[in-house]
Amino acid sequence: MKKNTSRRSFIKKAALGSTVLGAAPLVFSSSYQQKLVLQREYENSLYTANDQINVGLIGSGIQGIYDTKSALTVSGTKLVAACDLYTGRLDRAKELWGEDIFVTRDYRALLDRKDIDAVIVATPDHWHKKIVIDALKAGKHVYCEKPMVQKWEEGQEIINTQKSTGKLCQIGSQGMSSLGNEKAKQLYEDGAIGDIVMLDFFNDRYSAEGAWQYPIPPDANPQTVDFDTFLGNAPKVPYEPKRFFRWRNYRDYGTGVAGDLFVHAFSSLNYIISSMGPNRAQATGGLRFWKDGRDVPDVSITLYDYPKTNTHAAFNAAFRINFIAGSGGGGGFKLVGTEGEMEVGQREVTLRRSKLDMIPDGYSMVSFTEATQKKIRQSYSEQNLEPRETSLSTGETKWEAPDDYKGGHHDHFYNFFQAIRGKGKVVEDPTFGLRAAGAALLANDSYYQNRPVAWDPKAMKPA
Repeated sequence: MKKNTSRRSFIKKAALGSTVLGAAPLVFSSSYQQKLVLQREYENSLYTANDQINVGLIGSGIQGIYDTKSALTVSGTKLVAACDLYTGRLDRAKELWGEDIFVTRDYRALLDRKDIDAVIVATPDHWHKKIVIDALKAGKHVYCEKPMVQKWEEGQEIINTQKSTGKLCQIGSQGMSSLGNEKAKQLYEDGAIGDIVMLDFFNDRYSAEGAWQYPIPPDANPQTVDFDTFLGNAPKVPYEPKRFFRWRNYRDYGTGVAGDLFVHAFSSLNYIISSMGPNRAQATGGLRFWKDGRDVPDVSITLYDYPKTNTHAAFNAAFRINFIAGSGGGGGFKLVGTEGEMEVGQREVTLRRSKLDMIPDGYSMVSFTEATQKKIRQSYSEQNLEPRETSLSTGETKWEAPDDYKGGHHDHFYNFFQAIRGKGKVVEDPTFGLRAAGAALLANDSYYQNRPVAWDPKAMKPA
């Protein structure tokens, strides 16, 4: 933990009215409650047609469409081409972005175009490595959906290719660039929660769609779907539309709940506390309800160990996913420390700080005589275990984004395009992306091997 991450440091900064608590004054009492506004400055440049960044979309499915819509909220960007293996999605791309865009079922034809500056790779996970590398070698900047890789062994080749080509590669864990993450990182580094001891992450879902039972279009057939190309390096099987349109349900193409959902949390966690990741994982779970042919669990619980580093204490992280949550669904991401806790979302951060009781109360005193109790109280009083400063800065502060905030997805693309224009660096490069993906994929290794697994977060490989 950094030297300045202490209760004394945080209280001092808060009392001076620093950015720890924004513009509002700290209320010096046993408890306070306040709300503050998150803010960020954006560059508002106007770009001509010659200055715009032309984008190509590879994988025009659900996430690819959401990615592209968010990308185009950044000024100076234009979609000029789209690729997908289902012709219906190419028709949809023209509906959304105009009849004049170039469409193809062969991503290589898209990469051959000289008018494309950057590509969004939103394909199934098992295609990420090859397409990202091909795109970088074709001279394109790349935004690749998370997880960066399907298998950890694929990561170093992407890292090396990005470095050798000099093109930028942003991995798409959208919350990474959000106002919520930015404020949480600042608060953590200022000592708002003391030393971290626990990360609690959960995602509960209670719908067929949330459990990846996506609709299959009525015109899906071997002519409208290039199923053989979709399979790629996966085992060859006969045409099966469920495998194409619900690929997340299969180990051959996806990475299960760990690669789809854990990786978001790892990206944010590693960013907020400046960590390289965990060194051990132990997973359990099972297929409890959605027995629709999938071979990945719909309930997953994984415990991770983070080692002590110069930016954080040793701590544990609990990751839980439930795709049949009778509660109706919900989610959370909470960092718990020795002096407080933070609940972090893309649009808000809630900090709660409490007073640590160091002096025994009535519960443990009941077995002693009145005279002995008096002596015990006197002894604790002389130790001064609860000085006045421990009562300062306790309570709850909530930071919220303004109503017109465009969200973390916009911010992640804004960061990417600003970096392309030479105005800063990408926040989630391939090295960061591999550390997040590798940590997430440990859950799968542990689950299928039915044992704890070790990981070297610095070398980014099994230990």
